[in-house]
Amino acid sequence: MGYSKCILLTILSVSTALAQVPQRFTAQNPCSSKGTCQDCIQTPSCAWCYDPEFKGTARCFQPSFPLTVKEEQCKEEYIHNPDNIMSVISNVKLTRTHSKANEGGFHWGTGFEGSTNQSSKTEYHGSSTYAYTEGGGHGGGIVQVGPQRINLKLRARQSYSVYMSYTQAEDYPVDMYYLMDLSRSMLDDKEKLSLLGDQLAYTMQQVTSNFTLGFGSFVDKVVMPYVSTLPENLRHPCSDCAAPYGYKHAMTLSQNTYQFSRMVKAANVSGNLDGPEGGFDAIMQAVVCRNHIGWREKARRLLVFSTDASFHYAGDGKLGGIIKPNDGRCHLSRDGYYSESSYQDYPSIEQINLAVKQNSINVIFAVTAASIRVYELLTKHIEGASVAKLEKDSSNIVELIKEQYKQISSSVEMKHNASSAVSIRFFSKCLNATGASVNTNKCGNIKVGDLIDFRVEIEVLKCPKERKDRFQTIQIYPVGINESLIVDLEMLCECDCEKPGDKYYQENAPACHYQGTYKCGICECNPEAFGRRCECSAATKLTKTTGCFAQNNTSGVECSARGTCICGKCECETRSPPERIYGDYCECDNFSCERHMGELCSGETHGTCDCGTCRCKPGWAGPNCACQDSTASCYPPDVIGGEICSGHGTCVCGECQCENTKESRYSGKFCEKCPTCPDRCLEFKDCVQCQMYHTGPLKDDCSANCTNVPVPIGVDTVKASEENNEYLCRYTDEDHCQFSYVYYYDTERKLHIKAQEQRTCPPEIYVLGIVFGVIAAIVLIGMAILLLWKLLTTIHDRREFAKFEKERMMAKWDTGENPIYKQATSTFKNPTYAGKG
Repeated sequence: MGYSKCILLTILSVSTALAQVPQRFTAQNPCSSKGTCQDCIQTPSCAWCYDPEFKGTARCFQPSFPLTVKEEQCKEEYIHNPDNIMSVISNVKLTRTHSKANEGGFHWGTGFEGSTNQSSKTEYHGSSTYAYTEGGGHGGGIVQVGPQRINLKLRARQSYSVYMSYTQAEDYPVDMYYLMDLSRSMLDDKEKLSLLGDQLAYTMQQVTSNFTLGFGSFVDKVVMPYVSTLPENLRHPCSDCAAPYGYKHAMTLSQNTYQFSRMVKAANVSGNLDGPEGGFDAIMQAVVCRNHIGWREKARRLLVFSTDASFHYAGDGKLGGIIKPNDGRCHLSRDGYYSESSYQDYPSIEQINLAVKQNSINVIFAVTAASIRVYELLTKHIEGASVAKLEKDSSNIVELIKEQYKQISSSVEMKHNASSAVSIRFFSKCLNATGASVNTNKCGNIKVGDLIDFRVEIEVLKCPKERKDRFQTIQIYPVGINESLIVDLEMLCECDCEKPGDKYYQENAPACHYQGTYKCGICECNPEAFGRRCECSAATKLTKTTGCFAQNNTSGVECSARGTCICGKCECETRSPPERIYGDYCECDNFSCERHMGELCSGETHGTCDCGTCRCKPGWAGPNCACQDSTASCYPPDVIGGEICSGHGTCVCGECQCENTKESRYSGKFCEKCPTCPDRCLEFKDCVQCQMYHTGPLKDDCSANCTNVPVPIGVDTVKASEENNEYLCRYTDEDHCQFSYVYYYDTERKLHIKAQEQRTCPPEIYVLGIVFGVIAAIVLIGMAILLLWKLLTTIHDRREFAKFEKERMMAKWDTGENPIYKQATSTFKNPTYAGKG
């Protein structure tokens, strides 16, 4: 029973797979191996022939490479080669007031950029032109993306280009909802915002006259451990604080700026216990509660999120005993409070991102410096989000919003929601009309009236298994704009002739011996039958399948995996000539033999390939027939009665393979070299001297003694090359000059010598010059010593004399007076003089 099941499974696999034999050029042709129509058309550049009387070898073929044999060609009326078709459903004119780039935009053409053999078609329904209007669009509405909807039928693995444009309309409506953290730490921010409400509105009205403003606030979930649940703290969590709440919608989007300032001023701050706030709850409700907030259908939507703290996200609710996941729906009560705040967990980052994408909202995180880092990381995971630094008292909020809006509105970024089965890439010149298109989905520095063209390259990577998944609606949209190009994509993955009801679909068909279904020209056999036309019955001919297995086949693969078993006999695959697969079990071929220099069996002159083995022609041998079948080149030259490889090796493929023994190691072209083996340097020495330098013992009769030695070739420098098997010789002659030369044998075993052109001789020594030089040097050195002694003596004498003169001038006794001598003093008196006069 087990053996029968195994055989039956083998039959089932054969019955549907190999209904045809691959055509020529198998290695280059990706079509020939496709056995069904749907597999064929899912391969680029392939077409299927469903002719019931088709006589060729492969129904799946390349139309760009038709078969040369006319009888094997498919009739044109039976070729199924579906085109890529695009139909423009809606193409309302764009709203523009200025035209600054690419006036006229793209003109709709085929848009096909796949294989050159594949045609494409473009049809138009609805608006048949792609143009622009001054002022309003169709019906008075503003249109910034065109076209709006197309229908596309596309084959797998073939890229198709769709062209779309974006322009920033003048005075485009703007909705801005201000979502503010009203925990206790934001008190000064609230007061500042209430004073700046009019200024904020005035600033935004300079951008667009159609501007609305709304307001909401948040604190956190009213459960422990986020807020204190003591009765008194639930009424007044802090001084001058209102009761805590999760999120409160205070003001619907409106142009009444006075009401905005009043609502902000009237809002009361509250308090909570932990650092992070419940901002994610507030963002989710502000985004999905479109009717409550008042988001308009055609407007740029801005959600300004202002806080000085981080945020709670999915999973944090478990700390308060909240295990119910956030459902992402609107839960606002009549008075504007989030009714599920204490019953549902915080939303996840992915939920926030999905809600923002679905509602085309740009989130601006206006946060203080202490929290800006965490929000910078958050913006990377939320489409269209940005972050800016908010002063501690929100005094810069007006300039912050103005600058962020400028950055958002001055750029366009294209996104899509295609599944993984579809690849979409964007190419654009942006504002560089003369440049080349680059692979980008984002353009910047856009002003009102500028036109940005995108080439959208769409490719079906693979056909989904489920038929319903082959019909997809893809939205291609600019981030933050509630407009898009909708692509109704139909993947061309199957053939009509494979569907019931078609002319070429027939169950239990006579062409299949009433044992299978006829589809697109081939038979899909029932489980109990097999063969090209289901001509083999599993009930009566199970044993015949054994004829497709070789006796030494241990892998269990029939026909060596290179043929089809038809009722117990192998039909081998056909290859492009001269390649051929043959044998009772398709085990042989003439192209898998060993190659040499890229040629099979070294080329036709050396051998041929037969059943995977090279059959060499006379004179050649080896696994690839690259070896000469002769040992003549292995005998050393100029050796009479010499042995093959000098008796120290074997001749393999015309070359010596030397032996290595414990006693010695042989090398060289003829295994003639070894550490103790003599060379022929000494034999050629005297002849090289006389022939090259005209020196040596044979210089007087060189020609008579050196008849067997070729005249050396002169070179500047002598070097021995091991590849050429050259021997280097060095000697010193009777003149004490050194010379060197090499000798070697060419392919014809002829001796050649290359010698150094000039000998290297020592320089001549002039003895008399050396003697006179030494004497002169001694005399000069002596005179130099005498002059030096005389100079030193003179300097010493002058120093002594100067010292003597200085001491003499300083001696005091040299003035002529004795410093210890005192002159006598005499006193005279007149006795007659009494002092009278």
